[in-house]
Formats: sequence, C-alpha cells, structure tokens
Amino acid sequence: MEEMTSSPRERLLLPFMAPFYHNFAQPVGWLVFRLIIGGLLMVEGWPKIIAPMAQTGFIENVLGLPLPWLFSPLLAIVEFGGGFLIAVGLLTRPAALASTILLAVTIKFHMDHPYGDALLTPEGITFLQANLQYLTAQGQQYMLTDGGAGFLAQVQGKAEFNSIFWTAGAAIIAAFGGGKLSLDRLIGREF
Repeated sequence: MEEMTSSPRERLLLPFMAPFYHNFAQPVGWLVFRLIIGGLLMVEGWPKIIAPMAQTGFIENVLGLPLPWLFSPLLAIVEFGGGFLIAVGLLTRPAALASTILLAVTIKFHMDHPYGDALLTPEGITFLQANLQYLTAQGQQYMLTDGGAGFLAQVQGKAEFNSIFWTAGAAIIAAFGGGKLSLDRLIGREF
C-alpha cells in the first residue's frame, strides 16, 4: 500500500481530498516529522561526536553500565548518525529502532534520577531574601516561597515529557519507515 495510513475514499467525509492527503499532506508531514526528530537527535549528538569519550563517567557511574569505553562512542554514533539517517530516510527503521532504545534509557534515567526537592538551600533563600535585586518578581515568587521546589517539579515534568515524546516519535518512525519522501523509497529497498 502506498499510503502510510488508510483512509479509503468511502470513509472520508470529503472523498475528493484523498489525493491531497495521500500525495501531499501525508508525505510532507511525515518528512517534516522525520526532519524534526532526526535533526534534533543530531543537535543533541553533535557534542558527543566532538568528544566521543566524554560520556564514559556518566555511563559507568550514573547509569551503571559496563564497558563505558564502548557505550560512550556508541551513544554518539546512535544519536548523531541515527538522527542523520532518520532525517534523510536511509536505513530508517533500524536507525529509529536504535534511537528508540537509546531514548527509552533517557526516560528511565529521568524517572530514576529526579532533580530533587529544592533548588536553593536555606542559606541560599536567606541570601536572596536579603538581596532581592538578584531575582525578578516572578523569580522571587518561584524561588523564595518553597526554595524552588515547584520550579524543579516543572523541570522534572518537562524532562520526562520530552523523553517520552522523543522516544515515541522514534518508535513511530521505526514502525512506519521513511515514507514516500525518503532515500529508502528512492532506492526501492527498505527494512
């Protein structure tokens, strides 16, 4: 089937829209989605490509994985290289599957390592209360009432939400492949 999703003419309220959906909206929308997921993986992976061994301490000491000398450069390759392959739609499914696994680890990491209960120590709160010029009115509201606990809860929620979004996005790409506007389709072979 050419289309990524089914919407037979008999089910559409406006059947004449089917060619627009299947020939433009779906392929272009899917391309944009792949570019966003793949491109942002590349942005996140670029610093790891520049310093491929920089994640060894994190991998060994925080994640507790063995062979950090292997997983640190592998992380760089999967994140940057996988992002590139997803963006251009080449070997899309295996690249997206590898990215899904990597991103699922980030979900587990954020859930196992929350940001904490307070951003500021009692001493920090006392200092800022005596020096209000360092905070805006909104900053005073967020930081001085609870030491930044509410702020950190927002940061934690966003970290978990973003990890879930990127993982789901990569998983969906792994399921559907590159689509009509991909190098996989141009070559005529895909996983």
